[in-house]
Amino acid sequence: MYPLCEVQHGSKILMTFSDVGKKPPTFNDASEVANQIMNCGFDFERGSVYYNVYKSVVSYKTTTLPIHSMSAVTKAKNMGMYDSVDDELLRSYSEFQFASLIYYAMKEAATSEQSSRMTAMDGASKNAGEMIDKLTLTYNRTRQAVITRELIEIISGAAAV
Repeated sequence: MYPLCEVQHGSKILMTFSDVGKKPPTFNDASEVANQIMNCGFDFERGSVYYNVYKSVVSYKTTTLPIHSMSAVTKAKNMGMYDSVDDELLRSYSEFQFASLIYYAMKEAATSEQSSRMTAMDGASKNAGEMIDKLTLTYNRTRQAVITRELIEIISGAAAV
């Protein structure tokens, strides 16, 4: 999609998802993306998800959400409040939280995209309407000129007789 970006920053791109985003996102899509990221073998302490948030029909805002690693969740100060927190529970929580975050970002981005598409189509429809009006006016003027010329020819012929 962005070959120049891939060439310049290819070492910073871990993976791409070509099938995601062609249809409205589902939680299964987000779960698949989250699983791929969590199982990619890249160890991270923290990260961010960048996505667009729908503000109005003509604007959106690029926003970030933090991603926390499993060790960061384990070390969180409020995790000590719970009695039975084992590694399996933390892993499940971390996976679900990450998939939910990605799903939220996908839905917000899809909403912003649809808003942009609607605005573009509205502009295109307006431009097409203006073009139809101009062409109709040109057609009517041309037709009127032809009728006027024929009338002049008829009148000139009748006056000559």
